[in-house]
Amino acid sequence: MSDKDQKHQQRQQKVKQKVDAKVEKAQEERGIVLVLTGNGKGKSTAGFGTIARAVGHGQKCAVAQFIKGTWACGERDLLEGHGVTFHVMATGFTWETQDREADTKAAQAVWQQIKPALADPSIDVVLLDELTYMTNYDYLDLDEVLEAIANRPAEQSVVITGRAAHRRLEELADTVSEVRPLKHAFEAGIKARKGVDW
Repeated sequence: MSDKDQKHQQRQQKVKQKVDAKVEKAQEERGIVLVLTGNGKGKSTAGFGTIARAVGHGQKCAVAQFIKGTWACGERDLLEGHGVTFHVMATGFTWETQDREADTKAAQAVWQQIKPALADPSIDVVLLDELTYMTNYDYLDLDEVLEAIANRPAEQSVVITGRAAHRRLEELADTVSEVRPLKHAFEAGIKARKGVDW
């Protein structure tokens, strides 16, 4: 074995020991709350990836889509066929509607539709897509949202997406990931692409 290969093996052995120790320590079994936030592209995509993974394992899932319109949605088209329940706000972007009262009513209607899923032990994963806007704009009561998530069945996981996640949502979460924008095709004048962006 060359000196370079030996050093590589020693480094990887140290990494393995650290990972093995963390795996040994992480033995608690329960659902988690995952927040995907930040200004970069891919938060909803990652949320739907989690739903697809859960469905692939035979788990039951439910999705609430806030800030979504009535346009085609590849994720919805695929996942509804696999038993995933969707509740869609269907008003489009708030900068398009510019109607706080109507948006608030639409958000609250979707919240009332998805809220029972957060109390249903038969549902393994709930995705609250673009929820952060709803609490930041006061369309939904943050305390009510936090209470429903905190009091969900112990084995249920919840994925929350959207920019500028409220500090209290992050505090409640077990995992928080921030997606940062380094470069975006749209900023270079490239149109959103079916199958990639929506």
